Amino acid sequence: MKNPTAQAALEWRDGLPYSPAFDDVYFSSDDGLLETEYVFIQGNALISRWQLLAGNAFTVLETGFGTGLNFLCACKAWLEYAPAHAVLHFTSVEKFPLSTPDMHKALLHWQTLQVIADELFAHYDTLLDTGTVSLFNNRVQLQVLFGDATACLSGLDIKADTWFLDGFAPAKNPDMWQPALFTQMARLSNSGATFATFTSAGIVRRGLAAVGFTVIKKPGFGKKREMITGYLTENDHGC
Repeated sequence: MKNPTAQAALEWRDGLPYSPAFDDVYFSSDDGLLETEYVFIQGNALISRWQLLAGNAFTVLETGFGTGLNFLCACKAWLEYAPAHAVLHFTSVEKFPLSTPDMHKALLHWQTLQVIADELFAHYDTLLDTGTVSLFNNRVQLQVLFGDATACLSGLDIKADTWFLDGFAPAKNPDMWQPALFTQMARLSNSGATFATFTSAGIVRRGLAAVGFTVIKKPGFGKKREMITGYLTENDHGC
């Protein structure tokens, strides 16, 4: 989906990207990289799942592409642990994409991801223009849908193996964290699909449980007391 939306207006505070519109940070000031690995990679048990992957493809759906940090961490793990013949399909939604200069500045923050970040940045203008790019010799297919999360997801016809449920906190971005979003998650999930998210807000726990996800509380990262993960036990929403 070509990008028809306004780009994000960022402020940089102590070298970190901050959204004045949502009064929230893009990633943890404790250590955004470690938080992403803890919440989304470990929270979805992706390394072990990719090491044992029997098929030729794996699909991740994400709410909130932001600086691309979650995507970069997923790429790093995929290239290291997944079978060489398999393809990662990573689809994200983003209402306010970062400008090219802001994305470049954000990507420079992660030196251990620089080789992967360079690949993303080399294709970022194309991503903004077309919404899709193929990376790492076609081992990773990235699609970003620009616009409201629920509206974008409602137009999809794919099945996720894993969800990265990100985006600004429910208290700061209530328009996204709505029952309609969770309904779309169930519709677009394979049975057994997992999710992970940094928040343990009641509206999220109840919303996911209402559409068939088993919700599990876990210790949060850094200053966050709790986060949640879970899985869809039986999908009767999408067929």
